[in-house]
Amino acid sequence: MKIYFCGSIRGGRDDVHMYRRIVTKLQSYGSVLTEHVSNPEIKDTGEDTTLRGDRAIHDRDIDWLRQSDVVVAEVTQPSLGVGYELGRAIDMKKKIFCLFRPSSGRTLSAMIRGADDGKDFMVRDYSEDEVEAVLDGFFNDLKVKV
Repeated sequence: MKIYFCGSIRGGRDDVHMYRRIVTKLQSYGSVLTEHVSNPEIKDTGEDTTLRGDRAIHDRDIDWLRQSDVVVAEVTQPSLGVGYELGRAIDMKKKIFCLFRPSSGRTLSAMIRGADDGKDFMVRDYSEDEVEAVLDGFFNDLKVKV
């Protein structure tokens, strides 16, 4: 299974420790195409765009999104890029699972929470101590439905 993981980069890296935990768990289900999102060495300035440029990063990520079987997004840290990726994933008819931590004190965008249809686009509130179990539940349900 090819998994596309979304997490904030230029929108802020406060949750990179959670991204690492999530990506580590996701690797037990398949290949994580966007593992770099969980790399703590990538700062909120993003990848080194002097080498490839924003267009190359965009095109590479959209290609990975097309290749993916499922999209998992950590949406606690607001990010224009993650919102864009989710919109594109919807257009590509991808199965989408969004994770949000209410303990952050933030309120999730209505455009994300309101997209939850309980089937192809799902949003799940979670706490840090249950993230692995929440992912287990999603992927176990996914196997049953496939």
